[in-house]
Amino acid sequence: METLHRQSRWVTGFAVFGGSMMLVVGIFQIIVGLTAIFERTFYILADSYLFGFNIVAWGWVHLTLGVIVALGGGAVLAGRLWGRVLGIVLASLSAVANFLFLPYYPLWSMLIIAADVAVIWALTRYGRDEAVLS
Repeated sequence: METLHRQSRWVTGFAVFGGSMMLVVGIFQIIVGLTAIFERTFYILADSYLFGFNIVAWGWVHLTLGVIVALGGGAVLAGRLWGRVLGIVLASLSAVANFLFLPYYPLWSMLIIAADVAVIWALTRYGRDEAVLS
C-alpha cells in the first residue's frame, strides 16, 4: 500500500508540474502576443522562411493560445480530467505554433517548444490506475 501511495504522490506531482508549466507557458504566450500586436517592429522575419505570416496575426494567435493554455493549466491544477486532455492538445498546438514562429524569435520559440514537450510528458504520466488512487 505504501508503494501505491508513493506512486500516487509522484503522479500528482507530475500533474501539478504540467498544470504549473501550462500557466507559465500561457503567460509567456500572452506576453509574446501583446508584444507582436503593440510593438510591430520587435520581431523581424528572416527572408528565406517558408511560413512567413503577418506579425499582428501572429500576435493574436499567441495571445489567444496563451489565454486558453493558462485557463487549461488552471483546470489541470483543479484536478479536472478535461483539463489534462485539453492541456495535451493545447501544448501540442503551442509547439506547432512556436515551430512556425521560429524565424521571428528562434531561441524563444525553442524554449517554449521544450516547455510544451515537458507539459505533454507530465500530463501523460497520469494514468487510469493513478486516478483510482486519488
